[in-house]
Amino acid sequence: MSDRVEKNGLQVDAALAAFIEGEVLSPLGQDPAAFWQGFAALLDSFVPQNRKLLAKRDILQAEIDAWHLARAGKPIDPQEYRAFLTSIGYLVPEPAPFQVGTAKVDREIALMAGPQLVVPVLNARFLLNAANARWGSLYDSFYGTDALDAAPARSGGYDEVRGGEVIRAARAFLDQAVPLGDMSWSDWDGEGMPPLADPGHLVGHKPGGLLLANNGLHIELVLDRNHPIGRNDKAGIADVVLEAALTTICDLEDSIAAVDAEDKLAAYRNWLGVIRGDLADTFQKGGQTMTRTLAADRHWTANDGSDLVLPGRSLLFVRNVGHLMTNPAVLLADGSEVPEGILDAVITSAIGAQDVKGLGKVRNSRESSIYIVKPKMHGPEEAGFTNALFDAVEDLLALPRHTIKVGVMDEERRTSANLAACIHAVKDRVVFINTGFLDRTGDEIHTSMRAGPMVRKGEMKQSAWIDAYEKRNVQVGLACGLSGKAQIGKGMWAAPDKMRDMMEQKIGHPRSGANTAWVPSPTAATLHAMHYHQVGVFDVQRDLAAQPVPPLDALLTVPLALGRNFSEDEVREELDNNAQGLLGYVVRWIDQGVGCSKVPDINDVGLMEDRATLRISSQHMANWLLHGICTEAQVMDSLRRMAAKVDAQNAGDPAYEPLIGNEDKPAFRAACDLVFKGVEQLNGYTEPLLHQWRRVKKGG
Repeated sequence: MSDRVEKNGLQVDAALAAFIEGEVLSPLGQDPAAFWQGFAALLDSFVPQNRKLLAKRDILQAEIDAWHLARAGKPIDPQEYRAFLTSIGYLVPEPAPFQVGTAKVDREIALMAGPQLVVPVLNARFLLNAANARWGSLYDSFYGTDALDAAPARSGGYDEVRGGEVIRAARAFLDQAVPLGDMSWSDWDGEGMPPLADPGHLVGHKPGGLLLANNGLHIELVLDRNHPIGRNDKAGIADVVLEAALTTICDLEDSIAAVDAEDKLAAYRNWLGVIRGDLADTFQKGGQTMTRTLAADRHWTANDGSDLVLPGRSLLFVRNVGHLMTNPAVLLADGSEVPEGILDAVITSAIGAQDVKGLGKVRNSRESSIYIVKPKMHGPEEAGFTNALFDAVEDLLALPRHTIKVGVMDEERRTSANLAACIHAVKDRVVFINTGFLDRTGDEIHTSMRAGPMVRKGEMKQSAWIDAYEKRNVQVGLACGLSGKAQIGKGMWAAPDKMRDMMEQKIGHPRSGANTAWVPSPTAATLHAMHYHQVGVFDVQRDLAAQPVPPLDALLTVPLALGRNFSEDEVREELDNNAQGLLGYVVRWIDQGVGCSKVPDINDVGLMEDRATLRISSQHMANWLLHGICTEAQVMDSLRRMAAKVDAQNAGDPAYEPLIGNEDKPAFRAACDLVFKGVEQLNGYTEPLLHQWRRVKKGG
């Protein structure tokens, strides 16, 4: 039990209280006593509402379960199903047509289209790397990945053959994005200004560099004939640097393992450091000691001779947790834990207020806004709760109304089905909606758990509901006026080592009308930025806005495998795939507190995994168990065989604790619980069990 101090009836972890008062409130000039009094009053008002909303989830789920059980595995009639969902309040009436009223939104969100990173806030090194990924070397990104159709670099020194391929590819990109009038960029000799087909593409210059722009994104040509690359280049181009990760989500949710006050304090401290600009991290790389800090802004001379200053860093969001979990960092007067989402809203906003007041070394929002992504909300009532909560936080911190902006993650079925109503509930502060396959599929399975066995996980992406989900998200967002005021985002490319595949496939996101999409690394952000030079997303959005929103029935089509007889091989393959992914992630989460890392899949392909992968895998296995597609013995056989595989995949990690031989330890037991207790987990979430077993591992 940590040391606690009493604050207006609240029992607060002593270290967290000292941090809040000394490092967060003091620079703001806020009186600690008034803060704690206001925070306690806020909790008195919102904790009961939070609990009521969670209870409604349970009531709706029980009614849906009963409806499916009464039909005993029969096919679902769409009209009957929709009428039922309406009768219980799962579906609500569509709001009258409206346009969002969000104001004071930074350009990176409202008026620019480009990649977005998501980074675990607990890892300072990764956090700084992501924040600095606003600019990335195209040369390095080509050279160090498989994005080029060329032989990989030889080990030990510079590979001139590959370097030549990199330069040719970069010149081809320039020919497409900012073409010259009567020649290729490969033919330009670097003398004078480049003869651009559209002189408007040149927007700035400085000694040793030219600044170009296309589709709202910048391209820097580094000109240096003394550079090892530039001295052998016809035009003296030493590098091509792209404006890449326009925005970054600093994540307190699915990509971290934060189960107690110690973890929350570390997360809040890193968020404060990156907001104030004084976060630094020292680490070993390549046998050398390195210290990473935040990048400075970039200065140019504009064409009219004026100073042109461009941000050197991504615009930062912070992702809070959802409404479900509580945390022992703060205890209420009755001894119960505070809802973690309310705690996050207050503390991350108080930290963000330092940026609003310009108290740091750098500025995040030039519009004096605080950007919070809110995940796992179920329907418009919960979105309205978040809106009211943010109102109260603004009042507590003496911030103007709607200073706190919200990103709505469309990852729960009730939100997808009522998306316009959810947006309407936050219409004056919404700056972001997105889609996410893993969590959304997990909720799809859990909501209809009793309807029957689901199709195989790999078939989900070809299901009618997911096509409708992706298209409706964009169309509803456009119909509500998000274009020019907010981001419409798409999900993660999970394979950081497969950049060639990403370059072929992820261009589909801007073509779909999404003005941002998640990428797994700064290198991937640089490469994905090329897609936004190829596709004018806001032109796409204008064309799509004239189209109607797709009907709801396809979205509500449950992906059932009724009447299908899976072969023994199919069952074993599906269980093995789910078990391997589940174990590979759980063992790091429970034993090492790592919430996001590159985890090898069953085919030894490294995938950037966070907690969402557990939700889909565990829920799918639980569904097949419930409906007799597999047995408990078959699941245990897969878990044990895949535990051996995961052990072998992690053999080179000195901190790794094997699963085999430790089946009675927290990691393996957590994995088993996620499957065998999966049906009873609230909305199919993994957090309650993960937190329970992580606390056991930590000795709490």
